[in-house]
Amino acid sequence: MKLEFYLLSRIAFVALMCLLTTAVYVLYSNDRQAREETQIVAKSLSKQLELQLLRIQSGLGQANPFPDFELWKQSGNSAGVCVSFIPADNSLTRNICNGEKLSSPRWPGGFEFLYRLLFSPGLDISRPVRLDDEVVGSLKVTPSADMEIARVWDNIRSLLGLSAITILAVCTLVYLSVSRALRPARIIVNGLARMEKGNLDYRLPRFKLFEWQRIAEEVNQLADSQQQLLEGRQKLAVKLINLQEQERRYLARELHDELGQCLAAINAVAASIAHTAEQQCPALVEEVDHISRISQHMMDSVRDLLGRLRPAELDELGLTACLNSLVEGWNVRSGGKTRYQLCIIGDCTALPEPLAVTLFRIVQECLTNIAKHSAAANANVTLAITENAVALTVKDDGIANQVPPIGASGIGLLGIRERVIELHGRLTLTIAQPHGFIIEVELPIRSITETQA
Repeated sequence: MKLEFYLLSRIAFVALMCLLTTAVYVLYSNDRQAREETQIVAKSLSKQLELQLLRIQSGLGQANPFPDFELWKQSGNSAGVCVSFIPADNSLTRNICNGEKLSSPRWPGGFEFLYRLLFSPGLDISRPVRLDDEVVGSLKVTPSADMEIARVWDNIRSLLGLSAITILAVCTLVYLSVSRALRPARIIVNGLARMEKGNLDYRLPRFKLFEWQRIAEEVNQLADSQQQLLEGRQKLAVKLINLQEQERRYLARELHDELGQCLAAINAVAASIAHTAEQQCPALVEEVDHISRISQHMMDSVRDLLGRLRPAELDELGLTACLNSLVEGWNVRSGGKTRYQLCIIGDCTALPEPLAVTLFRIVQECLTNIAKHSAAANANVTLAITENAVALTVKDDGIANQVPPIGASGIGLLGIRERVIELHGRLTLTIAQPHGFIIEVELPIRSITETQA
């Protein structure tokens, strides 16, 4: 959940709790006010009736018979209130109501049910009427429950309207304020995403708030250190690749010059022995032929090993000839089961030596994996060279239907990824349609040249 909506939900929850508490308080206050008003009416009216009795007792008399409620009725301060006077001897009861009843309710039925459940609207109050400390009757005041509920509903409705406007305004202001305050967070997250993709040159801008500025400074310092480490790693990786290739070149030269010459000499001596044995000792001819076959097998093995260590074409004829020779060799070894094709777009002679060697090693590993695991009928190698980058694509139509985890089944893909990372490149593994495997490698040329310099 986003922080803005999280804060808004908390604020709205607190506001609703406050609104609920306020509504309960308003309901309680209205009920208490209604009871107090009924008490006041009962007290005032009982005083009026007692005064009327005193006037009758003193012989002053009055225009209307007792009890006279006209004065209270004319005041009109208690609409919807009914008054009853019950004499002590339970004789004729006098009733009167002030105001009119509501024609139809203006509130929801659920509100009335809840209010009647929590409170007791229309509860009557009785007070004794005395004359010379003698109770002559009782006065019962009954307020209108409908009038009380109508008044409470009007108050609650006004409160709800005002609260809704207030909550909406507060939430809007909080959302705008929080969104503005959290805008640097989105910038930081986007910047971290760019750095995660390898764009370590990106730096976060300065922010006004101290906390965001501190975070930006720390992230920028981390990016600086990571960029320095990556640059140092790339330079070291290129040097290691160069040293590795130099070592392979030295081993290939030693194998060719020493072991190759020795095997050639063994073949020559064996041929001489065979010629002599044919004339002087025919029994040795078969043994000499056996020696020749063994030495020839050793020469073939050395030649294959030399191709793996350092193909002669790579130094003498360049990457193009070396890749053509590699693809042609795999076509011969596959015996027609897999057809290997090579397409080169651009000039391979413009590539620096570490990059050319890396491309050859990647193609060599890819073709080996295709021959071992793919059971493909076709394998295509495409090398596109531009001014700033090299794009290599190796695609087959084998049995692969999902991308294998790098390093899960061997070190082939792991070695390719390490070589690509060392040269600050990008490796993409995808599945061809309907099946097959695609390896895409993109390597920058300029960074390799600058690293060499």
